[in-house]
Amino acid sequence: MSGGSGCPFGPGEGVPAEHSAEQAHRDFSRSLSYGDYLHLDELRSAHQPVTEAHDEHLFIAIHHVSEVWLSLIVRELQAAMALLEGGITDAPLKMLTRVVRAQEQLTAAWDVLRTMTPADYLQFRSAFGQASGFQSQNYRMVEFLLGNRNPTLLGPHAHRPDLHGPLLAALHAPSVYDLALRLLAARGLNVPAEVLGRDVSRPYVADPAVLDAWLTVYRDTGRYWDLYELAEKLVDVEDNFRRWRFNHLTTVERTIGFRRGSGGTSGVGYLRGALDTVLFPELWDVRTHL
Repeated sequence: MSGGSGCPFGPGEGVPAEHSAEQAHRDFSRSLSYGDYLHLDELRSAHQPVTEAHDEHLFIAIHHVSEVWLSLIVRELQAAMALLEGGITDAPLKMLTRVVRAQEQLTAAWDVLRTMTPADYLQFRSAFGQASGFQSQNYRMVEFLLGNRNPTLLGPHAHRPDLHGPLLAALHAPSVYDLALRLLAARGLNVPAEVLGRDVSRPYVADPAVLDAWLTVYRDTGRYWDLYELAEKLVDVEDNFRRWRFNHLTTVERTIGFRRGSGGTSGVGYLRGALDTVLFPELWDVRTHL
């Protein structure tokens, strides 16, 4: 890009020379360029449609972008959880906020994918066989970290120890909500021993005593401000997780109706059932009881 007035991205006439594009570094024979740093050649090489269908390019791009956001969400969740496990409550809030912002980008991606009509999709759907977002290791890791756990869902990754191993470890480790409940107990709030010592590989089940503990926090936010902030941030995370799932459902329904999903699930029926999952039940129930 030049600094001439004919270039819409240049500084135009009258701009001091030191601010001109001509001052930009242009020799990358011995240093990293933008493309080198981001490995853009490899990124572009991963975009390989298997048909001539125009909309397959869109389909692949949206899923690539979504996987990148999911990878970031996993990293931020794991970092926040490591700090929560050490009793730190302030720094994780920034990481969870970043999770929420990334979730918003994931949800917005459905708006782009919805420009693909059913006829567009059917031009290439059969070409990728049984491949499905249901098999995304990043997505499954997000679910496991948030506490939505089902050992059966490890199955699609059994052939890849590098993917299966981290998921198995997450399945048997405390979720972010388990860690939040341990913080409640550490602050002297009544969290039953059977909740703290539960089998974390199974989905969490709401407990009245845990609801009472959160009610104590919400009724005395001055004393428990850090726990209150953490609770509200977890609600933000689950709220955005629900929005993503709902947008997934409506996108699939408008694209394939009630056909079975490519990965073998019932498609829309399976996705509707997933909407009923509540990850942090007491944090939603507390609003009714305040």
